[in-house]
Amino acid sequence: MNLESPKVNISKTPEDTFNFISDVKNFEALMPENISKFEVLDDDKFLFALKGMPEIVLKKKEALPPNKIVFGAAGGKIDFSLTALITENGATNSDVQLQFSGDFNPMMAMMIKSPISKFIETLVTNLPKSI
Repeated sequence: MNLESPKVNISKTPEDTFNFISDVKNFEALMPENISKFEVLDDDKFLFALKGMPEIVLKKKEALPPNKIVFGAAGGKIDFSLTALITENGATNSDVQLQFSGDFNPMMAMMIKSPISKFIETLVTNLPKSI
């Protein structure tokens, strides 16, 4: 299953945007209002939970400054990734799009498609306000 967020424009350079997203502490500011838990576990790993959902641990797996950061599931039964793609848009602006990718059985994919779509859309929508 592959999902993409809308692209958002940020009034920061790709380098500034990359540095913000690279710092896992900053994800707390991007989370939806229904977050029930957020905890930084390491320099490149954090845990979060949304109300009514299991805890998820994300770990930074790949970083290609200033254009791409890949976070992946750290443990758990489900393997997925969340990729931030950053492109330059003028001298002091950047565009960001989040891509979610995971290998799920059809039943699971049907159940989680809508909540995950809303989740990545919320993350990317909160980005310009938080950076």
